Amino acid sequence: MTATPPPERHGLGLASGIGLVAANMIGAGVLLSTGFLAQHMDPGVILSAWVAGAGLALCGALAYSEIAANDGRSGGEYAYLARSWHPVIGSMAGMASLVFGFAAPLAVDAYAVGEFARTLGSPVAPRLLAGMALVALAVAHAIHPRVSASTQNLLVAVKGGLLALFVTVGLFAGNTSWPTWTAPDHTDGFPWGPFLESQYWIAFAFSGWNAAIYAAAEFRRPRRDVPRALLIGCGMVAVLYLAVNWVFVANLDPAELAAVMSYEDQRVTLAHVLLAKLAGPAMGKAVSVAAVLALVSAMSAMTMLGPHVGAVMARDGWLPRWLAPRRGKLPLAFVLVQTVLALGLLYGQSLLALVERSGAVLLLFSWLTVVGLLADGVRGRARLRPVPTVASVLYVTGAGAVLAYSVLADPLGLAWLAVLSVFAGLTWWRREPSPVAAAVPAHESHPTPPAP
Repeated sequence: MTATPPPERHGLGLASGIGLVAANMIGAGVLLSTGFLAQHMDPGVILSAWVAGAGLALCGALAYSEIAANDGRSGGEYAYLARSWHPVIGSMAGMASLVFGFAAPLAVDAYAVGEFARTLGSPVAPRLLAGMALVALAVAHAIHPRVSASTQNLLVAVKGGLLALFVTVGLFAGNTSWPTWTAPDHTDGFPWGPFLESQYWIAFAFSGWNAAIYAAAEFRRPRRDVPRALLIGCGMVAVLYLAVNWVFVANLDPAELAAVMSYEDQRVTLAHVLLAKLAGPAMGKAVSVAAVLALVSAMSAMTMLGPHVGAVMARDGWLPRWLAPRRGKLPLAFVLVQTVLALGLLYGQSLLALVERSGAVLLLFSWLTVVGLLADGVRGRARLRPVPTVASVLYVTGAGAVLAYSVLADPLGLAWLAVLSVFAGLTWWRREPSPVAAAVPAHESHPTPPAP
């Protein structure tokens, strides 16, 4: 997994990398998930589940930081699994990233934008507004790299400030004592089944902690700044998530938290419910504005990063090569492909189905990536330091337990993997070596946007 370090060049820095990670992570998941969890788990178990999810994400970030330190190329799980396992496994991961890692979260966040906007008085139908938002962001990112960088940095700053303000209001104006309510479906003993199932939702909420690796080659110093961006960005969001969920369980009971169970009718997040309770309907609407901005920021980050996976796959011959951008050009074709996929999921799938399926599939390929890292370390193909090694073992163990429960609880979920396997096998059979990929050095596989 070692590679020749790329030369110094203009590109992304550490601050922009942290922003990419944070923007990709913070979306609709954290504003909805606890409402579902509260129907089966008591407050302490809910917070324990979020702590476990945060720990799992941080262990994954530590493992991926070691991958990035060994290999500063872009592509995400596709590139790493193709090198450490087999190109077919890498192709499956790349296709999963295109559909579940970027298009599905884009569809979920876009739908949430449409619903929250209607809460604020928008006369446009939610799905229509969601589709308009997807198209508008695709156009904005296709205009020029500088537009992408400046738009993204502004949205990240606005989102972080607004969510921090929400937590501050909740901590100072709300209840600070330990909540005493119990879940409607409370059972004696530790609820291991609901606890493991909750990790689908929490994994979806934390998805994006690996965002920087998708554009690793676009950093000025990828082997230094990508690992730092992963760890700092994930750590900051983990602290924010724990604070947000403490505010939720301390101030809302299961009946109030159940507002998200009829999400498509009520069009609110838990943040809306909480601030409407603490400070009146006007504050509830204000936090819906913050939610819209936060979701648009997440959509912007995914619109910018997602096309890089498809571009690498096209250069390598897994997807039609005419879709691959020329050297120094943006992957505009895959901005379009990703947007079309998101629109298809927006109109063809329910919110709950997208969250549940996406969380399990993404967890599987990140698990395979970390297993590959450990195997490469044993074979001497990658440098493994002690702390990332321990984190990798913990991630493989924890994520493996969640995946095993997922297969036992929902065997039909494997159908997605069967489809990906067949498609990857067919493309492998028809694939030819790519002259473009051979001619372009790994660190120049993607255009470099100007430094923000």
